[in-house]
Amino acid sequence: MRLATWNVNSVTARLPRLLAWLEATRPDVLCLQETKTAQFPSAEVLELGYETAAYGLGRWNGVALLSRVGLEDVQRGFAAEPGYPDPEGRAIAAMCGGVRVWSVYVPNGRTPGDPHYTYKLDWLAALRSALATDLPAHPALAVCGDFNVAPTDADVFDPAFFAGSTHVTPAERAAVAALVDLGLRDIVPTPMKGPNPFTYWDYRAGMFHQDKGMRIDLVLATRAVADRVGHAVIDREARKGKAPSDHAPIVIDILS
Repeated sequence: MRLATWNVNSVTARLPRLLAWLEATRPDVLCLQETKTAQFPSAEVLELGYETAAYGLGRWNGVALLSRVGLEDVQRGFAAEPGYPDPEGRAIAAMCGGVRVWSVYVPNGRTPGDPHYTYKLDWLAALRSALATDLPAHPALAVCGDFNVAPTDADVFDPAFFAGSTHVTPAERAAVAALVDLGLRDIVPTPMKGPNPFTYWDYRAGMFHQDKGMRIDLVLATRAVADRVGHAVIDREARKGKAPSDHAPIVIDILS
């Protein structure tokens, strides 16, 4: 199975790029985040052989799963999921080719001390509870998406640059570590260029070309999945060109 995840930063704005990427890369399952629509373009991706399960409530947030290996037992959101103030379309899960796949878009947090930061930590804690409930029934499970957390200092281009900001605080990192402690493994992909496994680069001029990025898109997988990973890469090429997303996709090949 080829599993991929991508914060597409508006599926409407990025649809031609998404369709071209699907044709070229042919993932069996693609997790999307920040779709920013309540009307996912399912017909367009169906022409390429992909079923769609989407969860979007409007012009912000939104997640989706595209699969050509089955899409069963779809779950939108999760029990006790906090909102801001209402749930925002940030998590979707389904069975795809024998693997329980989650696509998640963790709240940004804005700044430490902001109410949105508390919401982010509460959301991650609730996700942990939901996964703890899901895991016993699904030994092959992967949680993919934009976590808006860089797990270690090695996952940002300059720790000093981010001092006092979200994405790198001890509380956020502890929340992601608590997910890993459930029995998940952080699959760190190989960059196509350079030594840094970054997946996000700010749109500001020069950040991408200077590789001043962060690894905030993650794939956390159970041993039944992680032990079968044959290849994991960050598709940096998808971050190039006209009007790209500010994130690059992660592509993982899981051996049978």
